[in-house]
Amino acid sequence: MPSIRFISSRISAPAAGLALMGAVLAGTPALAADMGNAPPLAYKAPAPVKEPSPWQIRLRVLGVFPEGGGSVHGVGGSNLDYSDSVVPELDITYYFTKNWAAELILGVTPHDINGRGTLSNLNKIAEVWLLPPTLTLQYHFTDFGAFKPYVGAGINYTFFFDQKAYSADSIDVKDTFGWALQAGFDYMFDAHWGLNVDVKKLFLQPDFDVVVAGETLSGKADLDPWIVGLGVTYRF
Repeated sequence: MPSIRFISSRISAPAAGLALMGAVLAGTPALAADMGNAPPLAYKAPAPVKEPSPWQIRLRVLGVFPEGGGSVHGVGGSNLDYSDSVVPELDITYYFTKNWAAELILGVTPHDINGRGTLSNLNKIAEVWLLPPTLTLQYHFTDFGAFKPYVGAGINYTFFFDQKAYSADSIDVKDTFGWALQAGFDYMFDAHWGLNVDVKKLFLQPDFDVVVAGETLSGKADLDPWIVGLGVTYRF
């Protein structure tokens, strides 16, 4: 009976390593070709930070509340009183930085001048219109999210026009400078729109000339009005 010889199927470790290296080298050109056909990775720069516009406007309804006071020179016990007024107003704000800004308010307001004290018998002395442009420098607080309070101080120059005398023969209220203090806040609904509440105090005491029963008199009107505003803010 012939003998059967078995050939071992085991492959030595060096031979296996050489076979694996050959397989890797054989596949390298195909892998390189695939990588060459892949589109390059595009660099996407971060979106630039958009700074808000320095310009802002507000449209407000103002309540103008003068303080009663004043007198006619040489008339003992004389006093004056002034009517309140509610008017629309536009203001323009420019931001120098995120905290510092300047605001200019524009609007006109009518008021009656009434006699009080020893002038009570005159009742309504006159009616005048005021154009009181007021420029304030403001500091805006920016650490409260959508709530943005501010304070300000500045100067006012008031023009008096369309002056009509009633119980007097004529009246001439003089244009004058005054100081202004301010506090308020914006509540911003988004980057552009917001609600505004604003309070100003004007220190305004114009001189006037008045003719009553043919006699020319002079005096001072202590207006010193409070100005309370409620309106809409738009930041460009």
